[in-house]
Amino acid sequence: MLMTTSDTIPGREIAETVGLVSANAVRARHVGRDILAGLKNLVGGQIGAYQQLLVESREQALADLQADAERQGADAIVALRMATASVAQGAAEVLVYGTAVKLA
Repeated sequence: MLMTTSDTIPGREIAETVGLVSANAVRARHVGRDILAGLKNLVGGQIGAYQQLLVESREQALADLQADAERQGADAIVALRMATASVAQGAAEVLVYGTAVKLA
């Protein structure tokens, strides 16, 4: 499945717009990771545990987005966007959305 942040796919013609597709992943941090991250906060630097959490969340959300588009018979997703938010203490959401299309 082609996915792009642009409104078009170079060299391809969009034959039909299927509609909006979206997916999200919400994951909570492990309390042990929170303690280590708190210590890292004192000295500064990259917090690998949180970075990995967001990578996994983004991958899951994109996989779910693709599955949604495929269920609707789409060949591609254009105008792909991503957003993150903190939804609760120790939990973060990754939201992905775009327009599912059929290619000529």
